[in-house]
Amino acid sequence: MNQSFLANFSQQVADLFPYAGTKDFSEKLADMFKCLVDTDNIMIILFPSKKLPIIEYNDHIGDPRKSVVDKYVKGAFLLDPFYLAAREKKDSRFLHLKEAAPDAFEDSEYFNSYYKDSCLSDECGYIIHFGDDGEKFLIIGLGQVETEADFNREQLTQLAEITPLIEAITNYHWQLYTNESEHHLDVREQLETALDCFGTSILTDRENQTVKMILQGYSSKAIAERFNISVETIKLHRKNAYAKLDLGTQGELFNLFINSLMNIENYVGGDPLIEYHSPG
Repeated sequence: MNQSFLANFSQQVADLFPYAGTKDFSEKLADMFKCLVDTDNIMIILFPSKKLPIIEYNDHIGDPRKSVVDKYVKGAFLLDPFYLAAREKKDSRFLHLKEAAPDAFEDSEYFNSYYKDSCLSDECGYIIHFGDDGEKFLIIGLGQVETEADFNREQLTQLAEITPLIEAITNYHWQLYTNESEHHLDVREQLETALDCFGTSILTDRENQTVKMILQGYSSKAIAERFNISVETIKLHRKNAYAKLDLGTQGELFNLFINSLMNIENYVGGDPLIEYHSPG
């Protein structure tokens, strides 16, 4: 680790530590990262066990990008590569977007609707798990807006090397402090079930699996490799699924998925499209 980076980091941690257990911790944590690396946007998102995400810190609250964050909290987070990485492997780590994202992520509607509207060109961040079951975790996202300012190898290496201490101090803080929002909005598990069931009243199992992976940003080739079938078969499943859902583009698929989630009330299981298409 670069000596000047280490000295700066040591001082920043010393300045941060007194705020552990207070409502100002997340803002001070963001300030620390701003002193460590050039970054245009920082988001700190807490995922309480089975509950909707809580935005603990966001640089862009109050500007036009707030609507993008609102959509994220209400269901789009299910397609976030960092969220999917946290759900797939329940350990704390640092990731660059290129490591976390599926192969066709930049062609996905989630990328077009979230990253482009957020003006992000690059992102890296921490996934920090709390407790043994891995159901409660934190995502700290560091973003860049200007392409020429994308994170370089040295920055990524330095940020990765401090992961153990970031994990230790954030765990310590959230042992002491509970956001009041953690006590309600117990619906994250329901939304995950809704994603799994999306379109199942209309689609075959393989069509449903294909649609889910398209939403997450996987290419036809990657989906075919996952299921050990041909790319042409996957393309046929996609074509049939789009026809059954009366869709023409991936953008329409993404909007149908998000709109069906945002209209869920008292969800108890099954295809969310049934409630979404129900009259009244």
